[in-house]
This record gives sequence, structure tokens and C-alpha cells, in this order.
Amino acid sequence: MINNELEIKIQNLPQLPGIYQFKDATGKVIYVGKAKNLRNRVRSYFVKSQPPNPKLTALVSKIHDIEVIVTSSEVEALILEANLIKKLKPRYNVNLKDDKSYPYIAITNEPFPRVFSTRKIKMDGTRYFGPYTDAYSLKQTLKLIRDVFMVRSCKYYIDEEVIRKRKIKVCLDYHIKKCGGPCEGLVSKEEYNKMIEQVVQLINGKIDALVKSLKEQMEKLANELRFEEAAILRDKIKALEIYTSKQSVVSFEPIDRDIFAIAHDGEDACAVLFKVRDGKLVGSQQFFMTGVAYKEEKEIIETLLTQYYLNSEYVPSEILIPEEIEEKNPIEKWLSERKNSNVKIRTPENEDESRLMSMCKINARYHLDEYRIQKIKAKEKFAPGVLIELQKELHLDRLPRRIECFDISNIQGSDIVASVVVFENGKPKKSEYRKFKIRSISGKPDDFASMEEVIMRRYSRILNEGGKMPDLIVIDGGKGQLSSALKSLEKLGIKNQPIIALAKKFEEIYFPNLESPQSLPKSSPALYLLQRIRNEAHRFAITFHRDVREKRVISTRLLEVEGIGEKRAQILLSKFGSIEGIKQAPIEELEKIVGKKVARNLKEFLSKE
Repeated sequence: MINNELEIKIQNLPQLPGIYQFKDATGKVIYVGKAKNLRNRVRSYFVKSQPPNPKLTALVSKIHDIEVIVTSSEVEALILEANLIKKLKPRYNVNLKDDKSYPYIAITNEPFPRVFSTRKIKMDGTRYFGPYTDAYSLKQTLKLIRDVFMVRSCKYYIDEEVIRKRKIKVCLDYHIKKCGGPCEGLVSKEEYNKMIEQVVQLINGKIDALVKSLKEQMEKLANELRFEEAAILRDKIKALEIYTSKQSVVSFEPIDRDIFAIAHDGEDACAVLFKVRDGKLVGSQQFFMTGVAYKEEKEIIETLLTQYYLNSEYVPSEILIPEEIEEKNPIEKWLSERKNSNVKIRTPENEDESRLMSMCKINARYHLDEYRIQKIKAKEKFAPGVLIELQKELHLDRLPRRIECFDISNIQGSDIVASVVVFENGKPKKSEYRKFKIRSISGKPDDFASMEEVIMRRYSRILNEGGKMPDLIVIDGGKGQLSSALKSLEKLGIKNQPIIALAKKFEEIYFPNLESPQSLPKSSPALYLLQRIRNEAHRFAITFHRDVREKRVISTRLLEVEGIGEKRAQILLSKFGSIEGIKQAPIEELEKIVGKKVARNLKEFLSKE
């Protein structure tokens, strides 16, 4: 439900393009978005979605303030949104995983630039190419640069004054023809920087154009009878041609194209980029993303494109994506402005393009599966063996590190209560146990309706607070209780949640999609863990039920005292804990709560007990 303060703020928002930031109670930005019409877009968040989106529900419940920045165009909003997401990494946005761990090729902003690999990005005018997710590919590219171009590898700052004062002398690289010797002025600034631009061509995959240019230079040198220099160029051309011969021809058109595909599963997503330059597949990269749960693929693609090209040095003329996106026009316009020529974003249009997209998708799925396997392996290093066995026996996708178990307790329909106990890594986490008084049932007991209520209350709160669902839910009961729990999960829009029911009589396990229950060997450690968790939930529920019943009985006895109603009886029990506690309390303490006259009546009544 939207509060009055937010409603007034939304009514006063401009109907202009811009970005909006949702903030939580602490003032932290939890979501950044862009809009053609700020007022309409922000208002749309507070209209109930059908079917309900748990992540959206959780986001809206946390919005305490809204801040907007009006922009002159959609393109400006797009760029600002991408920058803010990269900077703030809001919890509810799709984010590319931090790429600080991946290396880049850096070309410094100096009179005689250096070329090297780095993981640190400095805002000093240095150009960065990457990130390189494949270390071998980076190593091969740097080796080719060193073999073909005589660029320096030293860390000195070199300019005309350094050369004039002869502060630095040539090193071994010069003598083995790996460097042109700019430190002693043996290569001009103009000639050196021309070589740097050729390095940029190579990094960007424009090798055919580079080879063509070098061949023209070689012919010119040969015509001028400068055979030694021509021979050096010949060797460079040969090295480049050997390098390109290892690349696959994927198009007969000499076109530059980036191809993106995504594999998306629950909270994890992986994108793969195929780089096609001059019709050849010159490399690929993969990116992992967070914040993708309940997001549509087209929204993930939009974020991927804006985040990737925000820092990419090179933009190709065509970008292939697996499906159409809503923000296609502003993204095309932004990239075209960056490139100073038209950039087209589209889906595959022929058999060859569809084949490449399919190959890209297969790679994305492979890398996502590998990523998830590595995550599981990392967790399993610290996981008790019984959890691994339980995962195997129940055919769970992930290790059941966090298990929540529910039980209902009542006697002839009175004082119906429920409990949830939490086990983490096979051990009880008592600080997170919770008790519930069932509100929707009175009179005749109904375990099914009670289970439906407690599941709804438990997980609607978790969703509203942006919490995580458990790895496994265990229901104390049979098929009926399991069906009731599933009904509530469905109403909440929670899908693919691992859940089972454990029936006491024969220790049978009920699964959502199986008609008949399954059994584990009686000696199974996995079954023993489930029994232990179920019994703990039962113990906790029984204890709570006993407390509730005793308080009700005591409260009924207190109602016999003149001047004490239900409210006063509850206050007394809350303060002193029991009839004995009230009996032992000084009359002065009782007078503070019920007054002098009623306190005397109470003391007199209890003295007869």
C-alpha cells in the first residue's frame, strides 16, 4: 500500500524522460531505472501485477523515498542509468558481476604510450580493452603485439624533454628488436603513435585492414629499394596471417558484429559474447550477472548491452541479440553517436546467423552450468556429508544448507498454533525459530487450512523483506498438508521451491509431483536428519501450545477476580509470568497495574489458592 507522502511525490513527478532512484528507510539506493515519462513509469510499480512477482513485491515494500533526475532525451537517461547501476550496484537491479578480477590491455595516455595488462583501472586517460575472461587469449594477444610491433614495455615516462636530456638509455629490448628505442629518440613521436594505432586495430580484431595497410607500406619500401625495412614488414605480415588463419570464417561479408546470448536460471545468469571482425570469429567472452531472479530475458539483455558498451573501447556496426528488446531505439542511437556511424541491433535473419546464435547459447549454458558446479563444489568443501547425501536422495538442484520445517499443534481445535524451526548446515539455528497463533481457524481443528495460513504468513513476510527462500521446506504431515503448503506458495508466485512432507507413521516422504510416497533406508543418515528436524519442529510447537493453553487457563481464573478483565489478565501474566509470580509480587507492584482496590481483591483471591 502506497503511503500519502509517496503518493504526493509521484503526483508531482514530471512527465519527462529521466532516471528514478528508489531508496529504502536508510536512504540507500535499492533500484535505478529509466523512463520516457517519469510519473507514469514510477506509478506503474504501485499497481498490483498479475501474476504476482515476488521480487517486485519485495522491492515496492522497501521504497521509502524516490529521487529523479530529468534528462533531455531517452539516450541521456540510458547512459545515466547505466553509469549509476555500475557505480551503486543497487540490490534489485541486474548487475554484471564485478569485473575487477579480470585483466585488461591498457594503452597509456603518454607521448610514447605503454601497452601492458592490468587489473586496475585509473581515470587518467588510459585506454582499456577488455575485460579478458580468457587469460590465454590475453597472453596470446600481448605476445603478438610484442612480436609485430616495437612498442616499449618499460615503466618510464618518456617525452621530448626526457629524450633531449638523455635521462634514459635503451635497454635489452632495443637490441633484440623488441622496441624501437623512443627513450633515445630513435623513433619519432609521430611514427611511434602510428604504431600504437595499429596495435589498437589488432586488439579490436581489425587484422585484415591492418595487413592490407602493412602490405602497401612493404611494397612502397621495396619500390624505394629499402629491402631491409620491407623484410621486417614482411615478417610482421606473416605473423599476423598465421594468427588470423586460426580464426573461423563465419561470414563471407567483411563485417564487424557482436553476438550476445544468455543462459538464465533462477538467481544466476551467464552471457556469452562472440566477436566477429571482418567476417571472422576472433574471440569470445563470458559475463556472469546477479539480480536476475524473476527478470525477463529482454530486460537482462538491455542491461548487458548498456553495461558492456559503457566502457568498451570499440563498438561494431551490428549487434545480434536472441530476442527483440523494448529499449532498442535509444540504445542504437547512443551507440551510433559513440561510433559516429550507424549501429544496428537486431535478431538473426538467416540460417548462418541463427547457427552462430545457437552456438553462442550453447556456450552460455555450458559456462552457467560450470559456474554453478563450481559454486556447489566451493560450498561442499565446508558441508557436512549428510547434506550431500540428502541432496542426492531428494534429487535437489542445490545443497540443502538451510532447511525450514513446519508443524501444527492443537487439542480438539483449541489454541491452534504452528512452529517453524530452522537448521543451517545440519544444525539448529534457534535464534530463527518462529511461533504462530493460527488466526483463520476456530472450533473444529483443520490442519490443512492451518498449514496454508502459516506458509502464507511465513513466506509473504520473507518476500516483503527481500529475504532468501530456504534450500528445502519440510512439512510435518502427509499429502494433504503438502498440498496446502503448495497452494500458498503458488498464491505467492513462488515456483520451483524444493519442498517435501514427512509422515510420522511409516516415515514416508511425499513429493509435489509424485502420487506415491517414497522411503529412505532406515539406517540412512539423511533420513535421520529429516527425523531430527521434524521432531524438533514438533517439540517446539508442543511447548508453545502448552504455554498458550496454560496462559488461557490462568487468564480464565484471573477473570474470576472482580475488576480484572481479559486485557488486565494478559498484562499481569505478561509482567509476572504465572499465578505463582503474581502471588509473590509486592502489592505495590500490583497497584501500579490494576489500582489499589483491585490489587487487594487479587491478593485476597490468591491467598485462598
